[in-house]
Amino acid sequence: MDKVQKIILVSIISVSAIAWIFSLGQPDMMEAMMTLNPIAISIFILSWTIGMAAMMFPAIIPMILLYNRLISKSFDDSRHNHKSDYYTSSVLDNFKPEIDTSKPQKNGRFSCMSLPFGLPIKTAAFIGTYLLVWTLTGIFLLVVWSIVMNSLLVSHSSRDIEIVAGIILLISGIYQFSSLKRKCLGYCESPLAFFMKRWKGNRVSSGLTMGFYHGLYCLGCCWPYFLLMIALGWMNIFWMGLFAGIIFAEKIWSKGIYVSKATGIVFMIIGILTMIGTVSIMPEDENMGSLHKMERMDMSNSNPDKGDSVIDNTVNMNMNMNMNMNMNMNMNMNMSK
Repeated sequence: MDKVQKIILVSIISVSAIAWIFSLGQPDMMEAMMTLNPIAISIFILSWTIGMAAMMFPAIIPMILLYNRLISKSFDDSRHNHKSDYYTSSVLDNFKPEIDTSKPQKNGRFSCMSLPFGLPIKTAAFIGTYLLVWTLTGIFLLVVWSIVMNSLLVSHSSRDIEIVAGIILLISGIYQFSSLKRKCLGYCESPLAFFMKRWKGNRVSSGLTMGFYHGLYCLGCCWPYFLLMIALGWMNIFWMGLFAGIIFAEKIWSKGIYVSKATGIVFMIIGILTMIGTVSIMPEDENMGSLHKMERMDMSNSNPDKGDSVIDNTVNMNMNMNMNMNMNMNMNMNMSK
């Protein structure tokens, strides 16, 4: 690992650590889901994107380092005006992408992207479109799940909501055994396999395209975790850390498919137990899931008189307590006299 790659490694880890710190104070997304208020949605998008950087960046470090190595090698070759065979690298093995080795001089002008500082721009472009895929995914999940919540679930009982939650868990568990999951995970855990299939060149636009493709493969690999985070209200630091650990193990370990299958089995078991009523995954407390929160919010909105009566009762209780205290004080004073 050269000096540049060490800088990239430290930068990615630092960004992820800072994102985790910001995620500790993540705002509640209930208002965004209930009202689709533009300000609430903007806060959710920002919070979601920061969360994705915290969770996903450590798992894509090998992909980013290999991409940087490829474009760095291409830059060195373009300065010497010859094509690279990449056979000298033990890491790249027999990989021989069709790299754009155009000369730095083009139409009499020196290309900015041929300078060394063009490499960080290309790397940032690759990471940027990768993160964009996850940002768009968060918006999609928010809007779609808001429609489901507002039109279907809030009018049903808590038991019906638990059944829906169990079905979501069961579907997520089954997907962990699908061929699409294995295919996407194969490209995510093997950066070399990804670039052999999706290499587009060493231009900035190529980095944007490859980053987008990598985001799609990563989405195909990990979408069940984030569906559960939104659908079941598990967007807190505990579940973020747990799913981030699972994703990291899937992508970094060569046998990550076993982690995926084990997670799928757990999802299916919990989903079945939830559907038959043996367990409840959204307890009625301050940490209750989004489904129950939505139900409570809908009930309070549909019964404003009930809220007023609660306020009146509270005022009356306070008045009675004050009267009793005054009576006791008077009695004590009379007795002392």
